[in-house]
Amino acid sequence: MTEQLTSEQLPVAVVGAGPIGLITALGLVQYGVPVVVFEEDDRLSLDTKAGTVLTRTLEVLHRYGALSEVLGASLRVDEIGELDRATNTPTLSVRTGDLTEDTRFPFVVNIPQHHLEPVLRTALEKKAPGVLHMGHRLTGFTQHEDHVELHLATPGGERAVRARHLLACDGGRSQVREDLGITVEGRTLEERYMLVDLKVDLDVDEPRDYPYLAYFGDPEEWMILVRQPHCWRFLYPLAAGLPEPDRDELAAKARRFIGDVSNLEILGTNIYTVHHRVADRWRDGRVFLMGDAAHLITPMWALGLNTGVLDASNLPWRLAWVHRGWADESLLDAYEKEQAPVAVQGSGEMAEAARAYMDRRGGALEAMTDGNWGNAFTRALLGVRLDVDGSGDWSMVKTGDRPAAVAAGDRAPDLPLFGPDGQVYLHDLTADSFVALYFTDTRRRPAIPAQNSPALRHYAVSRWDAPQDSGLRDRALFDPGERVRQRFGVGDDTLVLLRPDGHAAAIVPYDPACEGRAAELYERITGRPVPRT
Repeated sequence: MTEQLTSEQLPVAVVGAGPIGLITALGLVQYGVPVVVFEEDDRLSLDTKAGTVLTRTLEVLHRYGALSEVLGASLRVDEIGELDRATNTPTLSVRTGDLTEDTRFPFVVNIPQHHLEPVLRTALEKKAPGVLHMGHRLTGFTQHEDHVELHLATPGGERAVRARHLLACDGGRSQVREDLGITVEGRTLEERYMLVDLKVDLDVDEPRDYPYLAYFGDPEEWMILVRQPHCWRFLYPLAAGLPEPDRDELAAKARRFIGDVSNLEILGTNIYTVHHRVADRWRDGRVFLMGDAAHLITPMWALGLNTGVLDASNLPWRLAWVHRGWADESLLDAYEKEQAPVAVQGSGEMAEAARAYMDRRGGALEAMTDGNWGNAFTRALLGVRLDVDGSGDWSMVKTGDRPAAVAAGDRAPDLPLFGPDGQVYLHDLTADSFVALYFTDTRRRPAIPAQNSPALRHYAVSRWDAPQDSGLRDRALFDPGERVRQRFGVGDDTLVLLRPDGHAAAIVPYDPACEGRAAELYERITGRPVPRT
């Protein structure tokens, strides 16, 4: 029997309860979009998998109200180290503490994926009890004009469910992608990666003082060492054709990198195939591919999981805007247009270059420069500039010793301002709204539109606190020392329009005597006029 709801009431269906599926569902819940999640297995994965969550992902989790739970189960890291394997000496360290003018979270965290998933599941069940259905395998689906009908095999028998959209978060072997006939382009590496969790004391009895995230490069054999909350983990390439090493061989391999230690125990292992493959399209009608279903990226520099989270940041707000009637369906088209270059030519190629760098092949890596700020921004915040206007201008790399001015498409810095109720951060302002920032002089009583729409909020930003008699107190933000204006690198009478995902949609001049520019930009992006309260 098919469950009957009107098209306006239908949930968005997420297939797959890995990290991307769970984070996507958390985002939809945060935006008030009805959601249902189906996972074919009867329990979450226990496999030893990805272990580092980057700063950009922490910001997404904060926006979706799930960060505190993740931090509580994680180990925070403010240094990503590069070491020469032959000499065991540092060659480069990326210090994320240099990102204090960019984010509230100037660090990355280490947490094994099989620990992360239960934390995300608990957060989702707390916010939306009953939306996650384990043991529900998708057997097929049919698209209709206003919905998708899903057919599921469940412990209770066959089930049919109608959904407004279907989001395929079902991994690299995506059945949804297969059923749509979408081609995956790229290659699978001959070598595999060996991942090993170790119990060893490198802190007290036999201290090594390695960074909690350390890359040992070498043309003969390289290794990544990760300090997890409760153990150490190392990862290294396994040449094509070699059998899986036994525990004695793995222990000997670890000692070749970290030196002789008295007590070393192998806790768990995993061998996985390495891909660099991307789907040739990410949308088919009401169905979207996300995460590994859309792109399989070499797991270097933690780019696999964290690139998938960029998908989970980009799509939910678009679905929410369409669901609320605040945007035309065309808003959904930009999901693939913005994210595909990031995955294909950005994260994918950067991960491949990082792998070559670890092998000491092909010279220096372009993403690593002499400027620590640029290195830290690229490695922790992913340096993403989205192509917001179709110009082809996008980026995955930042350079230099100090923060660069923000450009259209860049993620906005998450800095504090002061409003009528006290301190507020930029990313919190954009948590469920477009935000127009008017960099101006509030003493001159500039024309700032009234706060009469839940979809677009307006704020004058000035180093001059708005006088009580200015009429601007409800929409003025005090910027002492012009910290925020200088970080954006803009002059007076500049309008910056921020999207709900924290990216700058436009940076343009504006006339302080005219109120309509932000509304024009909003309508150009969403295809709909600004909704009024």
